Amino acid sequence: MQLTENNLVAQANVRKVTANRSVETDDQLAIEEPLEIQLRLGGAGSQSQTSISVTMRTPGNDEELAVGFLFTENIIQTINQVADVKTASNGENTVLVTLRENEKPRLQKTERNFYMTSSCGVCGKTSIDAIKTTSVYQHTSDDIQLEAEVFYGLPESLKKQQTAFESTGGLHASALFDLHGNFIMLREDVGRHNALDKVVGAALLANKLPLNNTILLLSGRSSFELIQKASMAGIKIVAAIGAPSSLAVQLAKEFDITLIGFLRERRFNIYAGWRRVRE
Repeated sequence: MQLTENNLVAQANVRKVTANRSVETDDQLAIEEPLEIQLRLGGAGSQSQTSISVTMRTPGNDEELAVGFLFTENIIQTINQVADVKTASNGENTVLVTLRENEKPRLQKTERNFYMTSSCGVCGKTSIDAIKTTSVYQHTSDDIQLEAEVFYGLPESLKKQQTAFESTGGLHASALFDLHGNFIMLREDVGRHNALDKVVGAALLANKLPLNNTILLLSGRSSFELIQKASMAGIKIVAAIGAPSSLAVQLAKEFDITLIGFLRERRFNIYAGWRRVRE
């Protein structure tokens, strides 16, 4: 198996079978590798280092993923708590996040198992209470009013940006647009929660939070966890190509997030927060 230059896809030799014949050919696969997120605490002479999470992800934007994960899990609340973020120089799949001296992360929830597969970010939670995190931006008021037309062009714009998905069919995407539908950024990953953590991490590192004047577009379905992570970043509008889960709708209503699903072919459903969309 051969990796391509962008580290998002790998080339594999496969045998393609049809009703009439089978042929040997090359195919491209989305790369999945573990990433260990480590946290360093304390001042000079009294530092301690601990492993916070191992997540299965697509390599790339690992520092964004690490700080985004720490923020959306409410372990840190601001980028000002972070002194340094760096990937391992020896090529190992590790990111070390060093906090400033005297900063105390909220580690009480890390008693759960923080190993995550690429398809599940909350599988190891030990209780229902451990699942929920509350955003500092939760009660931020807004007067957003968007025409339905703004949403119609988002899927096509996403498709143009999501180059790795075109070659593999195996990557999820989270993309940000402004309130006029203009593209801002996109991150891809085999894990939908990782893709969103990378987006939030990029905004956090650029000191662009809250993202209350943006639209988040998800390439697949919207789950409870994705709505929660969006809420942590102050996002008020989440649109998805696929369907929402019942808990995603429930949380969107609780956090006053406009949740749109089945966005395709100039149509969509509004599951929560429809006051922000003018029909």
